[in-house]
Amino acid sequence: MHVIHDPASEAEETIAFSDFLKVDIRIGTVLSAEELVGARKPSIKLVIDFGPGVGHKKSCAQVAALYDPTELVGRQVAAVVNFPPRQVGKAISEVLTLGFADEEGRVVLAGPERPVPNGARLL
Repeated sequence: MHVIHDPASEAEETIAFSDFLKVDIRIGTVLSAEELVGARKPSIKLVIDFGPGVGHKKSCAQVAALYDPTELVGRQVAAVVNFPPRQVGKAISEVLTLGFADEEGRVVLAGPERPVPNGARLL
């Protein structure tokens, strides 16, 4: 995960609903989490279960400022599952775990308010 835009910036240009539907955002449960050694920004390597169809995927998330790896196991998180894999340090990130920057630029993970089935797609 990486912060792409300044949180105080204006909204991006308008897109068609069909463009939004191309982004496959799903919920998964974190199975394991460990510090990602060698990353430029403090990151945690996650293995996330997205249920049947998507399966288990790895993600390198820049969330170490607010989260300890042990507290992430069992937590449901939202992620984009249809981006190509990306090299992050010595690891490969297969999905983009989603979050929002707080006032200090630390990433707060996005997830459902209540439990939903792994693999549930954002509607």
